[in-house]
Amino acid sequence: MIDDDRPMGRVLTRREALALLGAGGLSALAARGAAARSAAIPACVARPALTEGPYFVDARLDRSDIRSDPTDGSVRPGVPLRLALRVSRLARGACAPLPGATVDLWHCDALGVYSDVQDPGGSTVGRKFLRGYQTTDGDGLVRFTTIYPGAYRGRAVHIHFKVRSAAGGGRVHDFTSQLFFDDALSDQVYAQPPYAGRAGERVRNARDGIYRSAGPLLTLAVTPAAPGYAATFELALETG
Repeated sequence: MIDDDRPMGRVLTRREALALLGAGGLSALAARGAAARSAAIPACVARPALTEGPYFVDARLDRSDIRSDPTDGSVRPGVPLRLALRVSRLARGACAPLPGATVDLWHCDALGVYSDVQDPGGSTVGRKFLRGYQTTDGDGLVRFTTIYPGAYRGRAVHIHFKVRSAAGGGRVHDFTSQLFFDDALSDQVYAQPPYAGRAGERVRNARDGIYRSAGPLLTLAVTPAAPGYAATFELALETG
């Protein structure tokens, strides 16, 4: 694979987060807990944006289950993963659901291959597996059914996402980042087919420059959900 990404964005300090609450522009925030609330800021903490990398394709596939390739109906094999993202906006110092936002999700298959791209490993141009978008409902929720991502040389295990939402004056806000997985869980998944034998292709989180800049805040809390896993991630956007 091509060198997928380079680090961009950073975690904000508490002072910067407080300043952000009164600033314009687009930022991503996510649920924190009692520590944030006791600090007199919303139950949100600033999340850094990360590069989309060379494999984003604006495929415009409106679907929740992204495992199949619509060109031939084939389904990418792998451990099932149900992923929900709850998108909010920062309004009057609090987080409120953001309906009508478009959330794109894309990642590689169990063998480390992205669809609809050309790279030194070969071409998948025209294929559309493991890509799709959903529109947030009244609660700011989108839900995807996919597989646990595979590995490829030079990167930790990750999923890309992009949130686009309308703003005043016909503008569209665009926020892009990545989600990561606990190494111990990836070790378990990669001991199974079709992942078995691919573990050596990945780097562990601590050795991934993208992860080091943001990963601990962007790591999914994954739970078993037979026959695979499930996770929910919450984020908020300042769209003023």
